[in-house]
Amino acid sequence: QVHVVESGGGLVQPGGSLRLSCAASGNIFRISAMGWYRQAPGKQRELVARVTSGGITSYAESVKGRSTISRDNAKNTVYLQMNSLKPEDTAVYYCNVQAQTFAGGRDYWGQGTQVTVSS
Repeated sequence: QVHVVESGGGLVQPGGSLRLSCAASGNIFRISAMGWYRQAPGKQRELVARVTSGGITSYAESVKGRSTISRDNAKNTVYLQMNSLKPEDTAVYYCNVQAQTFAGGRDYWGQGTQVTVSS
């Protein structure tokens, strides 16, 4: 069993910053990619940023240049630093962990953390 827990969401004014954290725990043999997705009301869940076990990162065009994803492999933790936030960044942010356990490999999701950008 793998548990994924996010933290760091909240209410922030336009132009502000937030740092999201996500920690994976459990009977993990290996983690490949870790990433952040978001889902706004009435919209589909979309990829925000992703980082592989080797440190290769990718970003959605909408957040490129404003966000930085980083990872601490020793702690099975991934972070998302978001700057210059805009109202359109408002969404529930979900952490995704591609992990292998002794039962096999699959995606694991956190419960989500709300980010609201509003004045």
